Amino acid sequence: MEQLDYKIEFLSELDQTMQPACFYKAAGDEPRPLVVALHTWSFGYDSDWTSYLIRCKKLNWHLIYPHFRGPNWTPDALGSDLVVSDLKSCVDYVKSVCKVDTDRIYLVGGSGGGHASLLLAARASGLWTAVSSWCPISNVGKWHQQCFEKQRHYWKHIEDVCGGNPGTDEAVAKDAAHRSPVTYLADAKNKTIVDIGTGIHDGHTGSVPISQAFDAFNLLADEADRFSSEDIAYMVETEKIPEHLQFHGDDAAYGPYKVLLRRVSGNTRITIFEGSHDILYGPAFGFLQQQVRGQAPVWNSGTVYDGESNNELTK
Repeated sequence: MEQLDYKIEFLSELDQTMQPACFYKAAGDEPRPLVVALHTWSFGYDSDWTSYLIRCKKLNWHLIYPHFRGPNWTPDALGSDLVVSDLKSCVDYVKSVCKVDTDRIYLVGGSGGGHASLLLAARASGLWTAVSSWCPISNVGKWHQQCFEKQRHYWKHIEDVCGGNPGTDEAVAKDAAHRSPVTYLADAKNKTIVDIGTGIHDGHTGSVPISQAFDAFNLLADEADRFSSEDIAYMVETEKIPEHLQFHGDDAAYGPYKVLLRRVSGNTRITIFEGSHDILYGPAFGFLQQQVRGQAPVWNSGTVYDGESNNELTK
């Protein structure tokens, strides 16, 4: 019989509180892959998770969609130690109630979920087979300044969380750094498979400049594969890819979101596509579906465009 009530609670180890989530259990008694899918910046577990759910039902995968302390405007949220605990503990919960293929545990999210996915890729790297991170925030303090300059309201959220301006207060800057993936990513290099994607127009028609994605990639990449500050600045400013970085292949899974730049270094890949502040669910799941713990990364996003994206600007 199909599960009708998806809401559950699980115990978060750090503060021993019960935390809410939506949960879908795959059919059958055999171990099945698990996806931990993450809500966006301004929402919680009660937001729309349909795009994740329909794919997990089709693949017969377990899915948990945790609250991880809700929208990113309170101190308990936005990459806190409580968030890290919640996202590790929700995996323990699923393992306790059903059989999980531990060689195929995946983490995916976009925007605020992209931030959390990179943070957990670093702070719990051994937990995930692969991480799919879209239009991510990797540096909270830097994003505060970027939002303030553009008068995007997220700067106020960050000040509410951290207790002030990270650009002018040393203690606040330290707190923002503690909540930032860039603080930990160098130590996570090659410890899990990480796929980062964002649209070239993000930061213009979207809210997160693509420099945030490049900053994360550069920490996970070998030195020879890192992008120069000059190239990153050019792409951020012009919304164009320099000729020497342009991708000349084809990735059918991206459909109209044409791949413009792509680079792989070790266990990490970055893709810049024709789009903005988007998560592309087809390529995300197409990629995750092929990753198995202990095996080399398979840098393939599937072969068919499934016609759905989610532009976070609509939220």
